[in-house]
Amino acid sequence: MAAALGLPGIIDIHVHLLPPRLQTAIWTYFDAAGPMLGREWPIRYRWAVPDLVAHLRSMGVRRFTTMPYAHRPGMAAGLCRHSLDLAAEHPDVLATLTFYPEPDAPRYVEEALAAGARVGKVHLQVGDFDPREPVLDAVWGLLAEAGIPVVIHAGSGPVPGRYTGVAPIAEVLERHRGLVAVIAHLGAKETSGFLDLVERRDTTYLDTTMSFTDFMNDLRPVTDEELSRLAAVGDRVLFGSDYPSIPYPYAHAVSALTGLGMDDDWLRAVLWGNAERLLSNRP
Repeated sequence: MAAALGLPGIIDIHVHLLPPRLQTAIWTYFDAAGPMLGREWPIRYRWAVPDLVAHLRSMGVRRFTTMPYAHRPGMAAGLCRHSLDLAAEHPDVLATLTFYPEPDAPRYVEEALAAGARVGKVHLQVGDFDPREPVLDAVWGLLAEAGIPVVIHAGSGPVPGRYTGVAPIAEVLERHRGLVAVIAHLGAKETSGFLDLVERRDTTYLDTTMSFTDFMNDLRPVTDEELSRLAAVGDRVLFGSDYPSIPYPYAHAVSALTGLGMDDDWLRAVLWGNAERLLSNRP
C-alpha cells in the first residue's frame, strides 16, 4: 500500500515492545479478559521482540515506537531505559519514554530526553492517575519544551477510568500550550470531544490505533460526522496499530484505514507524512 502511494513505508506511532516479564503479565491479563478490556481480546502476535520487529519490517513499517506505560510508582524509569536500549539495538525503533506521578519523574524524563527519547507515552486508564497532578507539571513542561509527540490514552475506551475523558487532559493542554499531544485511539469513546480539541489547538493530534477495524467497530464505530471531521484535519492524524496486542492481522489495521474512501493525500499524511514531520520537530 505504501509503495502504491509513493511512500517509503509506514510510520507506526503506537507499537508496544515491552520487557518480557511485563509483556507476559499484560498478555495474561488480556487472556483473562480483565475488567479494563470490557470483552475477550485474543492476542494475535505472541512473539519475542526480534520476531515482532521482523514482522513490522516485512509489512513495510519503517519507524515504530515501543510505548511503555507505568501503572505504579518505581517502574517508569526502568521502562524508559529499556526503550532506549531497544532503540540502540534496532535503528528503526523510536525510543519512547513514559512517566508516573512520583517525585523523581522530572529527573528520569529529563534523562530520557537527553539520551534520545523521540516519543512520550502515558496511559491514564491503566495508570489510573490524574494528569493534572502537581508533581507532573514539570514533566509536561519538559515535554512541551522538547517538542516531542506524547501519545496519551485519554479516552474512555474500552472502559472508562477515573481520569479518562476530555476534561482532565484538556486542562493540562491549556496550561502547556506547546505540548504536542497525540490522543490515542481517536480518543474513543469521546472522539467528537477530542476532535473539538484538535480543531482549536494546532498541536493536538489523534492516532488511528485500532479505529475502523471490525473489532473496534463492534465496540464503538466512528460516526459519519466524525469521519467528515477527520477528513478535514488530515494533517493532524497519525497511523497507529497497538501491535502486537491486537486480535487481528496487522494488515487489517492498514486496510481498514485505506478502505475509508479518503483521498491519497490524506492517506500519505496519515501513514507517513504527519509523523515524519513531528519526529523532525517541524510545525
